[in-house]
Amino acid sequence: MDILSRQKHIDIYRHLAFASVGGFFAGYAVLCRMGVLANAQTMNLVELVLNALTGHGANVLWHLGSFVVYVAGTMLTVLLPHFFHCDVHRLCPLISGLMAILLACLPEDMNAIVSLYPIFFAMSFQWSAFTGADGFYSSTIFSTNNTKQTSLALAEYLCDGDRTHLRKVRFYFFTLVCFHIGVTIAFFATKYFGIPASLLVMPQLIWCYVLVTCEERSPVLAIA
Repeated sequence: MDILSRQKHIDIYRHLAFASVGGFFAGYAVLCRMGVLANAQTMNLVELVLNALTGHGANVLWHLGSFVVYVAGTMLTVLLPHFFHCDVHRLCPLISGLMAILLACLPEDMNAIVSLYPIFFAMSFQWSAFTGADGFYSSTIFSTNNTKQTSLALAEYLCDGDRTHLRKVRFYFFTLVCFHIGVTIAFFATKYFGIPASLLVMPQLIWCYVLVTCEERSPVLAIA
């Protein structure tokens, strides 16, 4: 029974593992590249518009490039399986690993936005490859919706006392915890190793790959 229970929750373990990876890349980007968050596009597109309005043409191009890279990462999660029958779940940690190696090789004094193109690509691919677990939709690369869902579920529990809401609270809360564990790892990694600290995400990515393969082989999840 314990083995079956663990198999049933492999998708949750996988989700939490990728959340820590998302947190690592978010922390790395902010700490190493002038406070830029490369996991999402909101700020990038705001700055693109502001630079266009203020006549900073070169900056517009850099932000436009990151937008194109992010869109490409998202689209490839659909195009690769369709045209080449790739398993994007297994491919995801491999791509993140390659991007981590590339990040470690980029010079510290290069344009901050351009230097984060690997993260824009890896995180968009991760977000589209994995959309949640255990029946919950959840991002592993940023915290806004996870915070919202935790708050809503807690409010619903306080209103009606239905303990089934606590399952949702736990899921989203621990997603937030694991994401910020990744941020914490990035803090100490960049503090001691600087730009090459991106390579320290490798153990997390290896664990993610192991969990992905276990999830695909799980007879419990296969039946579900």
